[in-house]
Amino acid sequence: MNRPTSWHRTALDRIPGGRDGRLMLLVSIIDKTGTGLWAGCTALYFTYVSGLGLGQVGLLMTVSGGVGIAGAPLAGRLADRFPLVRVIVGSQLMRGAALLALLTTDNFLLLTLYSALGALPDRAGSVLIKLYAARLAGPDRVRYQAIQRTTVNIGWSIGGLGAAAALATGSTRAYGVLLVGNVLSYLVIALLTLRCDEPPAPSRVAATSADTPKHRPASPWRDRTFLAYTATEAALFLDDTILQVAVPLWIVHATQAPVGLAPLLLVLNTVLVVLFQVPLARFGATTQAARRLILPLSGLFVVGTLALAASAAGGRTLAITALSVAVIALTFAEIIHATASWELSVALAPAEAQGAYLGVHGLAHSTQRFAGPLLVTGVMSVGPLAWPLLGAALVAAGAAQYRVIRDRVSPPTQPSLSVPTVTVSEH
Repeated sequence: MNRPTSWHRTALDRIPGGRDGRLMLLVSIIDKTGTGLWAGCTALYFTYVSGLGLGQVGLLMTVSGGVGIAGAPLAGRLADRFPLVRVIVGSQLMRGAALLALLTTDNFLLLTLYSALGALPDRAGSVLIKLYAARLAGPDRVRYQAIQRTTVNIGWSIGGLGAAAALATGSTRAYGVLLVGNVLSYLVIALLTLRCDEPPAPSRVAATSADTPKHRPASPWRDRTFLAYTATEAALFLDDTILQVAVPLWIVHATQAPVGLAPLLLVLNTVLVVLFQVPLARFGATTQAARRLILPLSGLFVVGTLALAASAAGGRTLAITALSVAVIALTFAEIIHATASWELSVALAPAEAQGAYLGVHGLAHSTQRFAGPLLVTGVMSVGPLAWPLLGAALVAAGAAQYRVIRDRVSPPTQPSLSVPTVTVSEH
């Protein structure tokens, strides 16, 4: 009877960050469960509940997405000036308040305003959690964020299943219920976050070994190398839009694969991330190792885009096979890029401006989420041959990133502080 309990405790103890690290993982899974309830039906809510037209819904989401881009750098600046836990709680409450405000009106301008206000803290969330992990887990930050990303995918899955069950009722009241469910999740995670201790100051967790970049300006806006790195990141984050937006549309408009394949491929993506994100994190546990991951990442982009092109060559079996290969390749690209990006974005930032740097880095993902759908739909409109061209462009972005950070990453002469030498249970 004691063996399962002992194993359970050992597994928990191996999570970096101790009690607060485990509590923040619980925050992440509840957060994404709530988001999963709402994210898949947002556009439908504005259509069936608020009564907006298709063009209005598109404009609302475009405007809110554009405004949300500012959330990442703003959050980074605030986190450098105020206690990080309080900033996280403030962003969670702001997300809940903006979402709840949608229930108060059907006016297009007000709905756009509330959506935009909610997009600011929403885009800030990933930056704040990354910063918390960097300060709390310190040398084990890559492993911690791999575990955190696994919990995020589990939360998304739970929320998505809940949303599907609610929408299956066919009632428009279900949209309001899902919205309120997401708001309640924000209140719960705010209360849980308040129970977390403030993590150590950045100077105590920043890497200082020879495996870390040198000569870093205190402001990311004056750091040309970091800005160039962030620009290439915006391109490499495109796997997200390809998987979430392009693949479902490509199935419908360009292949003979059944429409029902789309959700199955998204499930495949989630399962692969849950299974492999943590095991593969060890390959990016140092700055040099993270930089080397850019090479296999480029190869996966080539395989994925070639498979997407092949899926339109004709035939149901070929389409299903090629699309499956594409999703597998792009999912591993997603996993590898996430691992490299976590380490490099933190390691390239000076301790005294860590929040500001990670905030600017967050612009890469926000910009991709804003412009990515336009880019991939443009690629699809050209035809199958455009996919290999996009793959070549992503390879070029990877090569540029590999080169641009070369002079800021010294060969390791001793283990970096980002290398997990011991687990929490061994302290």
